[in-house]
Amino acid sequence: MVITGILALTGLGVQAQWVASLYAVGIALYQGVGMVKDILRGHWGTDILAVTAIISTVAVGEYFASLIIVMMLSGGEALEDYAAGRAQRELQGLLSRAPGIAHRERLDGVVEDIPTSDVELDDVLIVKPAEVVPVDGMLLSKTASFDEAALTGESLPVDRVAGDAVISGTVNGSAAVRMRVTAREEDSQYSRIIVLVQEAADSKAPMVRLADRYAVPFTIFALALAGVAWFVTKDPTRFAEVLVVATPCPLLIAAPVAFLGGMSRAAKNGIIIKNGGTLEMLATVKTAAFDKTGTLTGGRPTLEEVRTAGTVSADELLALSASAEQYSSHVLASAVIAEAEARGLTLHPSDDAVEHATNGVVATCAGRTVVVGKPAFVAEHSTGLVAAGLSGGQLAVYVGIDGVFAGSLIMSDPIRPNAAATITELHALGLHNTIILTGDAQSTADHVARQAGITGVKAGLLPEDKVRIVNSLPERPVLMVGDGINDAPVLAAADVGIAMGAKGSTAASESADVVIMLDDIAKVSQAVETGRRTMKIAIESIWIGIVLSVGLMILAAFGFIPAVAGALAQELVDLATILNALRALLPGRNTGRKIRV
Repeated sequence: MVITGILALTGLGVQAQWVASLYAVGIALYQGVGMVKDILRGHWGTDILAVTAIISTVAVGEYFASLIIVMMLSGGEALEDYAAGRAQRELQGLLSRAPGIAHRERLDGVVEDIPTSDVELDDVLIVKPAEVVPVDGMLLSKTASFDEAALTGESLPVDRVAGDAVISGTVNGSAAVRMRVTAREEDSQYSRIIVLVQEAADSKAPMVRLADRYAVPFTIFALALAGVAWFVTKDPTRFAEVLVVATPCPLLIAAPVAFLGGMSRAAKNGIIIKNGGTLEMLATVKTAAFDKTGTLTGGRPTLEEVRTAGTVSADELLALSASAEQYSSHVLASAVIAEAEARGLTLHPSDDAVEHATNGVVATCAGRTVVVGKPAFVAEHSTGLVAAGLSGGQLAVYVGIDGVFAGSLIMSDPIRPNAAATITELHALGLHNTIILTGDAQSTADHVARQAGITGVKAGLLPEDKVRIVNSLPERPVLMVGDGINDAPVLAAADVGIAMGAKGSTAASESADVVIMLDDIAKVSQAVETGRRTMKIAIESIWIGIVLSVGLMILAAFGFIPAVAGALAQELVDLATILNALRALLPGRNTGRKIRV
């Protein structure tokens, strides 16, 4: 366009026309190859409109108009690519969970760091506290505790003993452990889930772009009107005048600008939406499926209730239990201590505390012998133990004081405070079908579903079961929300997959269409609202462009708009379209209300 302008201004009009025309025709031929391939696959889109407009304007000598169309075509594609690239860059900080280094113990006892890909069968590995297990193996240490929530959905830590299987992707507890490798990286559970992710992603049907749905009828109308004007007036100039104001710029630029605006606004709120197609799908989702642990619940056990057997008060029971738990490395101990400190209770030191790994701890605190742990362990040191009646999702820590059962501490993974409100908000946005998909127990899942207001529950599921269920849900499109490694395949299979929290696994974040960087489930409804509003603005912008263009085409058909004036008028149409699309950058006024698209 710059070269053409220089040539035209220096009196080389013919050369300017040839340069512009050859360039525009070259672009049209390049786009035409892809257009033909798409048509053969049954896909009719904006490329038809763009190629037709470029060739037509070149044919009637409106070469500047053809360059404008080329610019808008490439500009729209560039905006889409930029938006997708920006989303990927925002996501890079999240994709760090995959274990890339393993600590191998050599025969001489020296520990060396090696790439996980170099781990061989029967190697002995050291897994440090809070590290992710790199490959599948067998536990060599006497006891260990692992957080398996990311894989199985089990919210409470799982105790293992020597000889038990250890699964890659789980998180080690507070003590370093030794394990023997039973599967290489490519054969381990984590890698098998990655394969499931790829298969699920490949099975998804491609999305038809928003502008493509308007392109064919708009093209037919424009060519028909131009042809009629030419036929009636017998003047080919009238054909050109109509086509000049019929350029497809509003269709090519409106949706990408609106989608980029919506994605940028979402990113400011900690919601990474990877592409414009996801925004389109968010605008029409009808079913929402949720993982339980770490999604609807916090994924961190807390003390729910102190039940005393009557020998001591609840505060004294909790204070003595927390005092003993100071000397335990078990993950539940921190929850007991935190609750005692929150209540302002005094914790007592002990000089003779002994932890019995995976079973409990015995300590003398404030002159009293305290035993805290599993029921069988506490029963060995105390009399009169009574089993605690538990509901779904609960776990009991038993306490004995001075040889007598004193009570129990009821632990649970509570539902997020705003989970029920988020479900209500989704209902208001039009998502009336909700379901929990979890690997956890049925009773626990039912309990969470009742609290959150979710009607459907499928429990005890493997990753492939979740994919199968999501694919069979009748009310589509389907949105799936999860946070663990085991959710990665179903996030890829769902029409819209949302990965929760910056702590989300690499597999989940990579396979999801949306990544919520904050550990806040309310962002799910905010993402849906953003999709609804962005889609509404994009459609409004397209229709503004279409209506104004049609009005100008009719005026041009009657001879009221010369070609040059038409080109300038079309630029004003483009400007109006873009300015309206940029409203997607602004927060909506009706967040929380149902938005119809």
